[in-house]
Amino acid sequence: MGKITVSNIRVYAYHGCLEEESIIGSDYLVTVEIKADLEKASVSDNLADTVDYVFINKVVKEEMRISSKLLEHVAKRILDRVFNEMQSVSRAVISVSKMNPPIEGDVEMVTVTLKEKRE
Repeated sequence: MGKITVSNIRVYAYHGCLEEESIIGSDYLVTVEIKADLEKASVSDNLADTVDYVFINKVVKEEMRISSKLLEHVAKRILDRVFNEMQSVSRAVISVSKMNPPIEGDVEMVTVTLKEKRE
């Protein structure tokens, strides 16, 4: 078993419960951690034998383009696509962070993390 982490994918998107968030947008960071059997890839040196992190980046960007009120909803969509489109993935952790959220006080970011494993 091995782990691939694609950390802090930067995306500008339009998520939030406030109307202005869907108009103005905000900066987000998304981290995807994948657990899969990487033994074959470690020997073959073949992209087809591993989890393609370029594809992970593409999935994140596509799902972040779809506006949602809640970060939980966005994270779940990313998680669902990881499991539906990457059969070798056995576990995944998706973290979606909104930078400078519009809440009172000096808050750097708010992060939602969802985990799932293949049964």
